[in-house]
Amino acid sequence: MSVQICFLPDNVTVSAEVGEPLLQVANRAGLSIPTGCLMGSCYACEVELSVGVGEAAAEATAVRACISSVPPGCEQITISLFVDPTW
Repeated sequence: MSVQICFLPDNVTVSAEVGEPLLQVANRAGLSIPTGCLMGSCYACEVELSVGVGEAAAEATAVRACISSVPPGCEQITISLFVDPTW
C-alpha cells in the first residue's frame, strides 16, 4: 500500500511503501535528515510525525527517523523536520 509523505517545512511530498525506512524516504525525496549513531540513541534524527491532513491530523509524535519506518494503516503522513545547528 502506498502512503503519501509530506515533509515540512519544505512541503515536499513523495509516495512511500508501508515498512520503508523514513531515512530512505527522505533521501529519495532529496532531503537530508541529520544522523549520528544510526541506532536511535543520540536523537540527532528526531522528527515529528503526524498522520492525516489539516484539522483531521493526529497530534504529532516525535520519532527517531533512523529506527522508524512508514507505519501501516494510514494514507498520508506529515513529517516535520527539525533544524539543529549542532548536527
